[in-house]
Amino acid sequence: MASTTIRDVAKKAGVGVGTVSRVINSNPAVRESTRQKVLAAIEELEFTPSPIARRLSLGKTMTVAVIAPFFVRPSYVERFRGLDAIFAESDYDFVLYNVETIERRDYCFRELAHSDKVDGLLIMSLVPQNKIVRRFKNAGIPAVLVDAAHPELSHVIIDDLEGGYNATKHLIDLGHRKIAYISDHMHESPFNFQPVIDRYRGYRKALADAGIPFQPEYHRQGELSREVAKEITIDLLQLPEPPTAIFAYSDTQAFGTLRAARELNIAVPEQLSVIGYDDIEIAEYLHLTTVRQELYDSGRVGAQMLLNAISNPTAVPQTTLLPTKIIERDTTAPFLQQS
Repeated sequence: MASTTIRDVAKKAGVGVGTVSRVINSNPAVRESTRQKVLAAIEELEFTPSPIARRLSLGKTMTVAVIAPFFVRPSYVERFRGLDAIFAESDYDFVLYNVETIERRDYCFRELAHSDKVDGLLIMSLVPQNKIVRRFKNAGIPAVLVDAAHPELSHVIIDDLEGGYNATKHLIDLGHRKIAYISDHMHESPFNFQPVIDRYRGYRKALADAGIPFQPEYHRQGELSREVAKEITIDLLQLPEPPTAIFAYSDTQAFGTLRAARELNIAVPEQLSVIGYDDIEIAEYLHLTTVRQELYDSGRVGAQMLLNAISNPTAVPQTTLLPTKIIERDTTAPFLQQS
């Protein structure tokens, strides 16, 4: 049996093919009574519009690009879940582009700045240069940032300075004064991720507000991995005056810190308090005290922003700042209770 065509729907509804096309594409220039007749015919005939034909009729690709660095990291996976929830309910598909080098980033920005490839860009954690933003605008490609900011683009950011401050203050309020901070690379990274700097600034500010001198040997940087964090923690805990608490830039690094403590037979939280950042799913199972950032929501809000920008390209850029929250579990405890 031949598949149902748009002409079959038009005949069934007693309208022209153009009217059916306008209903499918949600064109408001159709009377409600006519729209209902067409929708009834579509349902009765079980008509499914051809994606290719629809894209041609709209003059769009119906595809957006999602560009993210190191996208297998747990925090990005959680953001992808959020954006997928929005795109799955839309007519848009999305394609992921993994970026692990400056060359790859520049290639993606250059190649995707063409209206015949995608209808929009959702960029995670990467701040495009001004000339790249102009290229997007000249090509008519809406772009939205998640976990990064640019004044000319809509963006969703986390208040990482507040998060770093509150994580450190949590440890200070427990009576700790020797507080170390393990972070991803701040300035050595070619991407210069702003959250790395903001969480460090929050750490320093909390120490200063509490009158605790900053000790450079307590701030260590390294690749965002459990193994590297474990080695960093071992070095910290073997200092002549080791820290009694460690704030890790990410839950992934906090897991490395916990492993180091086990290897050195240092009890957590009795002898060492540990707080992470992100609140990825496994953090709850490991009973990790952490800073929850709304990863899922950041992806969801970013995706909705992009759909809005595609439908209204002249709209003023919007900013959404998502809060953080301390999630207390079993890896932090008052300093006075330690042996």
